[in-house]
Amino acid sequence: MFVQRTKVLRISFLAIFSAFLVELIFGLVSNSLGLITDSIHALLDSVVTIVLLVAAKLAIKPADEEHTYGHGKVESLGGMIGGIAIFLIAVFFIYESVQRLQSPQPSILPGLFAIIGGVYTIGIDIFRIVLLRRSIKKIGGSTLKADFYHAFMDLGSTLVAIGGIILVSYGFYSGDFIAALILGILLAVLSVKLIYKTAQDLTDIISPELVKKVREIVSNTDGVVDVGNILMRKSGDVIFAEVTISLRGDTSFEKAHEVSSKVENNVVSNIPNASITIHFEPSWDNVPLDSKIYDIAREVEGVKGVHNVITHKTKGKIFANLHVMVDREANLYSAHKISEEVEEKIQKNIPKIKHVTIHLEPFVTVPENFNVRDKETERKIRIILEKHHEIKMIGRIVSLNFENILKIDIDCSFDRELSIERVHDVTSQIEHEIRAEIENAVITIHPEPV
Repeated sequence: MFVQRTKVLRISFLAIFSAFLVELIFGLVSNSLGLITDSIHALLDSVVTIVLLVAAKLAIKPADEEHTYGHGKVESLGGMIGGIAIFLIAVFFIYESVQRLQSPQPSILPGLFAIIGGVYTIGIDIFRIVLLRRSIKKIGGSTLKADFYHAFMDLGSTLVAIGGIILVSYGFYSGDFIAALILGILLAVLSVKLIYKTAQDLTDIISPELVKKVREIVSNTDGVVDVGNILMRKSGDVIFAEVTISLRGDTSFEKAHEVSSKVENNVVSNIPNASITIHFEPSWDNVPLDSKIYDIAREVEGVKGVHNVITHKTKGKIFANLHVMVDREANLYSAHKISEEVEEKIQKNIPKIKHVTIHLEPFVTVPENFNVRDKETERKIRIILEKHHEIKMIGRIVSLNFENILKIDIDCSFDRELSIERVHDVTSQIEHEIRAEIENAVITIHPEPV
């Protein structure tokens, strides 16, 4: 869009500069003071258009180390300069109008030749107004708006000049000055509005309604628990937004990234030219207590794994139980220190929990590849299993040896009506007996119904 604006401004500059040359030449030839004055205004308009063109070109530059948000603000600055120039010219028109209303009748009267020069400028001004108006609707931009006001002002001043020439020829010498006074007031109002608007852009003002719209879009995105701070600013056509969202505390990083992408897509699809940065933070509101305990325990240094997290409420008090795995080489003292730290952090983060019971377990890293199958160990395990009458059928027994670790997988069948509690007790007893017989065993027992 910036490239299109520079093209439009370049055409506008060539047009108004040609008007300056025509008015100056025709004004000198016809001795028309009004036309010469209007040509000076056209020259000033040309200079302002160059300023706007430079501002638009600078705004094209991509972001760099010193302008991380890009150079879009330069366009707002150019629009503000254009607005100030319009205001100063408008004040000049008002002053000149008042002065000439109090002055005696002019001695030099312009003729038809001066009107022809003015008609050419009117054609140029109408061309610029149509070109800039269409461009503003299509691509927008403060610089184009400033140049549009300039073109409108130039058309008005030229009409005033021609009107003055015609009125003077009929003997009404004050008509053009009164028209110039009205035009000057109108342009002063327009320029103040433009200056105010571009000044707001430069101070990073943003519409509260736009911020509200972004908040609604974000809060309606699936997975977002809450919406925090929303920081927004505009640079040129681009609207930058930094949004903080809260996600469930047990959300995985992958899921958090997925939700953030959805938020970004939803905002961009509803607000064109938006550039969104998402910050996400955990929220434990409406998150199951067990999940919160699991994450807190996992963060404690020395904890290798957490499982079997259970909470229950008795007489209005909440109790928590969990299994925590630590390095199997750690002594009881250091392992107990870890469990104390886990307990303290849980009660600090979840004050409503009255008591925490931690079951410590040794953590054994299981290698991915075992290379030796231990037949003798499988025979010993089968003997242990046959001692338990609850087992109706012994299935697969696989014992794989890797250095000093034995990975033992057992399949066995139980009566289908047997309670799962009893099955758990039996399998736990079997694991205990196997470990008593075989050191460094990592055991997995899979019970099946007969």
